[in-house]
Parts: sequence; C-alpha cells; structure tokens
Amino acid sequence: MRGKYKFLLFALLIAFASCSFTNKTFDNSDKDKVLIQLITYLLDQGHFSPQELDDDFSQNVFVEYINRLDPYKRYFYASDIKEFEAYKYDIDDQIKAYDLTFFNLTHERLLQRVEESKKLYASILDKSFNYDKDEVFSADYENLDYVQSKREMKERWRKQLKFSSIANYDDLIAQRDNEIDSTNMPESEFSPENETTKGSEKKSLKELEEQARMETKEILDELHGYIDDRNRNDWFSVYINALVEEYDPHTSYLPPADKERFDQSISGNFEGIGARLSKKRDAISVVELISGGPAWRANELEVGDEIIKVKQEDEDEAVNIVGLRLDDAIKFIKGPKGTVVTLTLKKVDGTIENISIIRDVVELEETFVKSSTVDRDGKTFGVINLPKFYIDFDDRSKRTAAADMKKELIRLKEQNVEGLVLDLRNNGGGSLQTVVEMVGLFIEKGPVVQVKTTGEPKEVMSDTDESIYWDGPLVVLVNELSASASEIFAAAMQDYKRAIILGSEQTYGKGTVQIIFDLNRWVRNNSNGDLGALRFTTQKYYRIDGGSVQLEGVKSDVVVPDRYSYINIGEKDTNNPLPWDKIDPASYEEWDNYFDYETTIAKSKARMANNEQLKLIDANAKWVKSIRDRETYSLNYDEYRKEMELNDEEIKRFEKLSEYQTDLTFASLPYEVQLMEQDSVLSEKRARWHQNLSRDVYIEEALNVLNDLKMSYSIKNKVATSVKN
Repeated sequence: MRGKYKFLLFALLIAFASCSFTNKTFDNSDKDKVLIQLITYLLDQGHFSPQELDDDFSQNVFVEYINRLDPYKRYFYASDIKEFEAYKYDIDDQIKAYDLTFFNLTHERLLQRVEESKKLYASILDKSFNYDKDEVFSADYENLDYVQSKREMKERWRKQLKFSSIANYDDLIAQRDNEIDSTNMPESEFSPENETTKGSEKKSLKELEEQARMETKEILDELHGYIDDRNRNDWFSVYINALVEEYDPHTSYLPPADKERFDQSISGNFEGIGARLSKKRDAISVVELISGGPAWRANELEVGDEIIKVKQEDEDEAVNIVGLRLDDAIKFIKGPKGTVVTLTLKKVDGTIENISIIRDVVELEETFVKSSTVDRDGKTFGVINLPKFYIDFDDRSKRTAAADMKKELIRLKEQNVEGLVLDLRNNGGGSLQTVVEMVGLFIEKGPVVQVKTTGEPKEVMSDTDESIYWDGPLVVLVNELSASASEIFAAAMQDYKRAIILGSEQTYGKGTVQIIFDLNRWVRNNSNGDLGALRFTTQKYYRIDGGSVQLEGVKSDVVVPDRYSYINIGEKDTNNPLPWDKIDPASYEEWDNYFDYETTIAKSKARMANNEQLKLIDANAKWVKSIRDRETYSLNYDEYRKEMELNDEEIKRFEKLSEYQTDLTFASLPYEVQLMEQDSVLSEKRARWHQNLSRDVYIEEALNVLNDLKMSYSIKNKVATSVKN
C-alpha cells in the first residue's frame, strides 16, 4: 500500500500547495499554457515511467503530431513541413517554457490548407473522370512524400477522389443492372414497391459517373463540416495528446467532452433524456432512443426527428441549436435528473412540434452484464456476457459489474445451471477494484493481482471474502480485444486452475494501471473554464504467478482462430508500450476440484482441428489480412471490376460464415422475461442476442467444454469416492 500512500501524498501536496507555489506554477490567464504546466508536472511526478524532455522526445512528438494533423498527406506541402522542421528539436524547450509558437504555426497553417482543399476538391469533382486510363492509386500514405507544388497537390487529390468515386461508380452500375424491370414482370407479382423503372430508361454511364462524383463530394462536404466544427481547443487537444502519448499508449488528455463520455462509458449511465443524436449538415437529428430512458418512456420523440430549439424550465427563451457543434448542442439538451427540457422538433413528416421531457438517470443497458440459459445434452448451462468492468467512481453506491455479476450468478443457480460460460470477448476492461471483487465470486479467498509502483514494494490485492457464488465448471471466452481488467480476471482464473480459457492465441496485452485526475481541482481561481482531465499510467499489474500480461497477454488454454488472428491490434503493436517484466509470485493455492482440465482441453483441441466453420474463419482472417495489407489499386474501371469480381468470389465463399447455425436455443431468465413484457425494445435486443449466440461457434465449443468438464467431474468424483470407501 505504500505506493498508494506516496501518490496520495503527492496529490495532497498539489491540492493544498502554498499560495506562492500555486501562483507561480498553475495560475495563468492562458488556458493552453495552464494545461501544459499542469500536465507536464503531473507526468513528471506521477507517471510510472517519466520521460526525459530532450531532443529525441521532441522529434518523436513532432512526427506523431504532424501525422495526426495530416495522415493522408493531402493538406501540407513539403515547404510547410520544412518550415515546421525548424522546431523539430525545440518542442521540448517550448514545452518547458510554455511556449505555443510551434502549435500556433501548425494550427493556423492547417486551417489555411483545409480551406484551400475545399476549393480544390470541388473543382476536381466538377469534371468527369476517365476510367479508361491506366493508372493506379497508392494507399501507402506512410511512404508518400509531401507534394512540392499546387500542381502535385491537385494530382494527389485527383487520384484520391477518383479512387473514392470509382467505388461509387461501380456500386451505381450494379444497382442499375439489378433493377427489376416491372414491365417484364408477371402481373401477379407487380406492386408499387417494385415499380422502379417503369416509364423511364435506365441511367447512362455518363449520368452514373456524375452521380458517383456527387456522392464523393457529399461525403467530403460532411467531413469538412466536421473539421469546421472543431475549435482551437479541439486542435490543441490533438497537440497535447501527441505529447503525452510519448509516455505510453494509455496516457491521454481528456478534454471536457471526452471526459464526460469516458465517465458515461465506465459507469454505464448519465443524466439526460436518453437519446442518441447525430449531426448531418446543420441539423441535429435523433438516431436512437435508449430503452427505458425518459424520451423512450414519454413516447413523443422519434428516430429521424430534428431538434431545432431547446428551452430550459427556468428560462423564458429557447436556444436555437441549428448549426451548433454536436457537443455544444448536447450540453443544452442534457441536464440534472428531475429538470424539464422543452424541445422544438421538426418531425419526420415536416411538421413543427414542441415536446417536454423530464430528465432522468439513463442507463446504457448494453454496458451492463446480461445472462441466458441454454440446454445441452440434457443439461442446463448459463451464459453471461460482460461488456465492461463498470463502476461509477463518483457514486460507488450505484451499479457495479461485480454486484451485478453476483446477482446473475444467484439467478442462474436458481435455474439449476450445471456449468457457466463467461464471455469477456471485446471487453476492454474498467475498474481494478471491481475485477478483484468479481474474482472473489469464484474463489474462496486469496490474492487476485499484484500491483507495482516505480520504486515501491509490490501490493497484493486479494479477495478476503470466503463466500463463493459459483463453484461449478467455468469457461472464460476471450479474444484479442479482451484487455486490462478482462486479462486480470482471465489470468487469475487460469493461475488458480479455476477455469478453462478459450479464445484467441493471446489477449490484448495491457498490463498497466491508469488513474484519471480532474485538472480543475488543481488550479486556484480558475477563470479558464473546464480544463478536462489527464489519464495517465501510474502502475503495472502482474499475475499472482509473478508474470506480467504486458505485451504477452493471457494465453488461451484452447486456441481458436478468429477474424483478428492475423491483424496487428494488440498492445505490442502500439507506439511506446511499456516493456514486459516479471516479479516474485504471490502465495496462493490452486483450486481443489475434481475437474480433469488436461483431458477436457485435449478433447476441445481435437474438435477444433476438425471444425469446418473454424477452418473457414481462419481462411477468412487470412483473406482480410491480405485486403488490409494491399496498398495499390487500379483506377482503370475494367481492371477495377476484375479485382472486384475476384473479391466477390471470396466474399461468396465466406458467406457460409453467417449461415452457420447450431441447434442451441437460448432463454432469458424469469426476472428479465417480466421486464420484456413491458419493454419491447429490450425484448428485441435479447432476441437478437440469443439469435447471435445460436450462430456462435465459440459459444458452442465453450458449451462442449463445459459438458466435458461436467462429465470429468462425475468420473473423477466417483473414483475418489470409491477410493475413500
């Protein structure tokens, strides 16, 4: 615990620093300079592996920042880069001096080049493309040189736009050729819905080529509308993150909107009306109503409605939000529980209407744990899906993943399940304390994870509650996107021999711990508005056997191929990851049971080797890898079509993947059946989930493993009993 106390002391020193210290270090009328002061100080004092701000650091930040501003090299010229390079080895000195010269130069130049690009792409798309010409487009942006002239810039944009448009052109031709000619259709099959071409001729290739260009322009207009919506603070966040991510890939600056989104994702709830919104051109539109939320309960707001004005209950005038940035519009719509907001809507049918909604706590149902039962060979098994290890750090009395998991285990036991699959695929992690509590539901007591702070003794985080909520057969499903807390759980289950881990060759490989500091708490007399937060790495965690999951992840007991098998998406493929290392093991004893893991694993591996669906998944993963690695494309339509035909053949080959169907039927638990009687949206979501489970070869094999474990338990238990007798 000494590491924790040391950092708490550090936090207190900052929070209660003397007036002279505070004025000297953290008081500044320039918000950008305050951010640099705070962030560099925090990272120097609190990061697990502080960086030396030197020329090497400066060069790395320079390269990363420019790549973030212009990843496709279609805005900056070589002359711009040459001008920027005057600061290539000075960024470290500017950071120390809180000097924003380099940022100001790049920011102003980017805005200038973006404005120039609008005229450029509009002029290019105003003319027809020649798809008979033999030329290629290169997507190897990393090795592209910056252009030297306006002529070269125009040519770069032309090829990029032609590449985008040729795909639209090909789609439009396919749509035209597949149109049903209702005049040739038997009268018995005719209906207004399929009267697509009656009385008119099909569009010519020239018309389709023009339409393809206009679709490309519409996409680019939307993209640049998003760019125009970004203000100086947004671009400064890009600069700050290029700086802080030199420390490690999980250290990042969270501007206010990002901090709010992070809090919502980790807690699974927020206060508002419960609608997902998007912006297209200047309109703020409703794209989804969150099941159970205030807007859903009121049943007046509909998907497709455009929100024109927003009025608060304590204000006389409504605010027109047309044309606002999406984040700014959302600020007016969200608000504290119990308050009333009045929305002026342009309905889908074009009518204008005012509706009032009482804001409430909105729970993001897809964040929370859910479970199902399934029968297999006369036995009932349970399946639990956990998308995230959630917790509300501001109010620990609210829902947590561990508390919800306990409830689901109790409910599943009431259904007399004989084995359990815990699905952690795509679970990116969450609260460290939550995963410790969750491991405790499956073991009697003992260490769960070891945590190390630089220069401090290790801390062993343990489960001290002897209660066990599930002691039966357990299979944990993982993949390459199972990270952090998911890896802690899987590693503990594997080290205790408490479960069989089934999934990808290894999990993500994130063996670090981050904390989030609200930067506003550390500035006295803050007149700069909301400063956001800093998320940074303070510790590394280790398995109870002493090994780290950093880079290496958790190795599955049974490895099955998946769509990510050949794609570089793990921690080892990020920039600046911390290294793998090892510490002394904790003191623990393996789970005492009669399950024959070795025989069960061997049986599963044999099944996997002969599973045609998995062979096809592996072939598909290799094909996806080849597509992703491709860097050149023909801009001659005949050649492009030949390539697409080859792709179409492969796609048809892999269509069988979506046709896979098991004979398994999944059912919701009784408490949820009652909820679904009042909630059609929840009912639809569960029906979709159960359908996906019935098509999931990994779930199918996990249930096979559970069945084998159950059988091995019965056999070994009988042998042990006969020996005792």
